[in-house]
Amino acid sequence: MLLKILGIAVVIWLALAVLGAVFEFLTTALVIGAVVALGVVTYSAVKGRRSIGR
Repeated sequence: MLLKILGIAVVIWLALAVLGAVFEFLTTALVIGAVVALGVVTYSAVKGRRSIGR
């Protein structure tokens, strides 16, 4: 009985560890994506857009 409870606790712990790693990666990816998007917007604003046909 004790081994079954410990096994369930280990499985829950591993699942939470994997979820934590996934959320950490997603947070990092979100920050990198926001920085890249901000850079593109800033570059476009500084460069200026040409009208189509000119």
